[in-house]
Amino acid sequence: MRTVDEQLRRVLEIAVRPAPVRVAISDAQGLRSAEEVVTGRPMPGFDQAAIDGYAVRSVDLSGATEAEPVSIPVVGEIPAGSRQPLRLQPGQAVRVTAGAPLPTLADAVVPLDNTDGGSARLQVFRGVPSASFVRRVGEDVQPGDVAVRRDAIVGAAQVALLAAAGRDKLLVHPRPRVSVVSVGDELVDVARPPSNGQVPDICSHALTAAARECGAETARARTVRCDARELRAAVEDLLPVSEIIVVAGGAGGNAGAEAKAAFAGLGEIDATRVAMHPGSSQAFVRLGGDAVPTFLFPAHPATALVLFEVLVRPVIRVGLGAEPHRKTVSARLTSPISSPEGRRSYLRGRLLREQATGDYLVQPLAVAGTHLLSSLAEANGMIVVGEDVIDATVDERVDVALLSSRR
Repeated sequence: MRTVDEQLRRVLEIAVRPAPVRVAISDAQGLRSAEEVVTGRPMPGFDQAAIDGYAVRSVDLSGATEAEPVSIPVVGEIPAGSRQPLRLQPGQAVRVTAGAPLPTLADAVVPLDNTDGGSARLQVFRGVPSASFVRRVGEDVQPGDVAVRRDAIVGAAQVALLAAAGRDKLLVHPRPRVSVVSVGDELVDVARPPSNGQVPDICSHALTAAARECGAETARARTVRCDARELRAAVEDLLPVSEIIVVAGGAGGNAGAEAKAAFAGLGEIDATRVAMHPGSSQAFVRLGGDAVPTFLFPAHPATALVLFEVLVRPVIRVGLGAEPHRKTVSARLTSPISSPEGRRSYLRGRLLREQATGDYLVQPLAVAGTHLLSSLAEANGMIVVGEDVIDATVDERVDVALLSSRR
């Protein structure tokens, strides 16, 4: 039996990071940049008004008060987007809107609230220091500044900087494409009421959602019968469009035998059992000319989701150039747990914070029923119990991997 760490090491060795592609910046959000983008122009590109008001020489307003306002003529108006150059003379003001270019010699903008709002002649009740309410050329970005660094995750701010730099496309690492196949003669589509002996196809929906949740591009595949030829045909269709394939219901018993027959000549299946609970029965194979990593999991949805979390999610995250493992915290148990000897257990739990100390507590969920989906839906943490632990009591510390928040 192989350890979890050894199995994870083997699958991570063949994690595929798709070749970079150039996409529109609107489609780059959430992806990692495959290039460093250096700006070639300043932002702002000209001195501009930061607010609506009047462009002035600040020295001309020295001493302005409510009791003794400074009165100066308004010699024009500059709206945002104006290309008409205008030169301010000493003792003059020009009406400007936010984003408008400042006239030559102006060094400040007086807010409307500091004035009487005059259109021909302006009464200023409070002066402003030089550079007030002005966005100077290159104040935000200078030519040669880095707008987006290589391997940076592209967010809204990075998209804004790319747009400011005049870039409409960016070279990015695309999301790994993950395809899911559910195998089983008993499966029916979730929209159909199952007859006696039939069960809804939960796995393809659940695993597709899990792949999408950790950043992959997905397309749920069809359900196939437990038949070697049908399974082979389905997987061969997916190989050219997938970096990872997950086959739910392809491990153990008759399903394992059919999978072995289906993939004959495409790749050699490694069905070594793994010292983990749940999910010790699983298999792995690299299929086709591109050696696409393919995971074969049991048909039970809760077990398949745990296996996905432990083995497939890290491979997807590596493909995205991201940290493969979730953040783990140490927490105190609120009730006892047990684990099979020699196996690493993955138990779902509800992570809490002790109000007085801020310490993490974890409430185990469905300790006696790892097959239960309802408790998995309630969990916000996964309790990881080491191979050398059989029992742990209340207040003992355990490692808990933080799952996505569920409310």
